[in-house]
Amino acid sequence: MLKRMIWPAVIGVVGTAILLWLGVWQVHRLEWKQDILARIEERIAEDPIPLPDSPDQTRDQYQPVTTSGTILPGEIRILASLRDAGPVFRIIRAFETEGGRRILIDMGFVPEAARDASRPGGPADLVGNLYWPDEVDGFTPDPDLEAAIWFARDIPAMAAALDTEPVLVVVRDRPETDLGATPFPVDTTGIPNDHLSYAVTWFLMAVAWMGMTLFLLWRISKRTI
Repeated sequence: MLKRMIWPAVIGVVGTAILLWLGVWQVHRLEWKQDILARIEERIAEDPIPLPDSPDQTRDQYQPVTTSGTILPGEIRILASLRDAGPVFRIIRAFETEGGRRILIDMGFVPEAARDASRPGGPADLVGNLYWPDEVDGFTPDPDLEAAIWFARDIPAMAAALDTEPVLVVVRDRPETDLGATPFPVDTTGIPNDHLSYAVTWFLMAVAWMGMTLFLLWRISKRTI
């Protein structure tokens, strides 16, 4: 009887140990991700500085900035969604700073019904965050230029379309100038953090694996009595 039970027992113990190790690893990953998110939130909420001359994605991601200049004609509309509002459109426009630079600004969102509405431009003092979104992959549809709908914030493509530097400032505070859109500030809600659910899944699988192992051993013992 013992010989017939050795291998199932070994497989059960090893399998349970592996699953428990994966659960513990996910707990450590959760702590790591929470620390990253906390540091990002701190960076987002820092006091703004003047727009850097040469923003760097690694150094300046989420950096709060201020800039003054003119909102230029023309816009890009990016299909998005909000839990409480349903389909909305992000409005991206070109902005010429007082120093003569042309950058991209994410003005915020408008409801689907206001997609084609006229939005004001002109002089504005803006406060926002530098941001390089990671929204484009092999499954992202190309912009529907005929319908004037984009499906992701593709900074190089948007900069080429609006003739600007590949620099995006996401407006975080509603300025005195009417933007015709509601600011959609940068935050960490879009950064996935599923490590807790992964950890729970691995631990439950460990319990199930050990339970099945004990059941199998019980069945073997019954057959050999």
